Amino acid sequence: MTPRTNPNPNPNPIPTPGPIPDPARPEAPAKASNHEPAPERAGATDPALLLDDVTLTYPDGEGRLTALDAVSLGVDAGTVTACVGPSGSGKSSLLAVAATLVTPDAGRVVVAGTDTAGLGPAQKARLRRDSIGIVFQQPNLLPALTAAEQLQVMAHLAGRKPREARERALELLAAVGLADQAGRRPHQLSGGQRQRINIARALMNEPVVLLVDEPTSALDHERGAAVLDLLLTLTRERGTATVLVTHDRAHLERMDAVVTMADGRLSAAHAVVS
Repeated sequence: MTPRTNPNPNPNPIPTPGPIPDPARPEAPAKASNHEPAPERAGATDPALLLDDVTLTYPDGEGRLTALDAVSLGVDAGTVTACVGPSGSGKSSLLAVAATLVTPDAGRVVVAGTDTAGLGPAQKARLRRDSIGIVFQQPNLLPALTAAEQLQVMAHLAGRKPREARERALELLAAVGLADQAGRRPHQLSGGQRQRINIARALMNEPVVLLVDEPTSALDHERGAAVLDLLLTLTRERGTATVLVTHDRAHLERMDAVVTMADGRLSAAHAVVS
């Protein structure tokens, strides 16, 4: 994991140690087309997720509000980076940009070796489907579907065969400790169980990057700790590059690294010593 921050809004690349490569020369935004652009593939030592000198602003009256200010972050496969900070500091904007849900004003976002700058909406949607798992703060499960069916929907969208989708769903439910709950609907499950299904659903299409937004906010301490245990275990076992936004500082020492957002700027990360 190689996060870095640029306190100077100068758009020129800033050399830093570690595996984050120097930014490529800027390219004009490409027009959306029906053809998939040739992706820029990362090298063996490059992060699975890279945000490089990313700036994001929103309209604010007659001016613009800076949500992300020259933010750089690299997350390696099989590691968890926790992102903390007060409300309104830019944590949600960081996740939205990493998920390709929002296009930044400047900077690069590279997911699984693919630079997203030239991708159109349909291409970004395919990248999210195939390479990015998102665990939302609220599970938002479909009331009429069983636990297994919640996962199978994701596989159906990815074009998997029904039998393969069923097998994958049951395997993931077993991985999150809910093998015996496959036939239950959301109203028959506890809050912790619903959040576990939320996590399993995000892993259904074997993502390279896992983005997790406040997964324990609606859970008590015991259930919250169990969910974090699960995220850490699954990250190691499945090799995802995981970014975890959280207000819960009680478990930060268990993360691979911790970064702090404040006023749209990302602090220099520090590795957690176990």
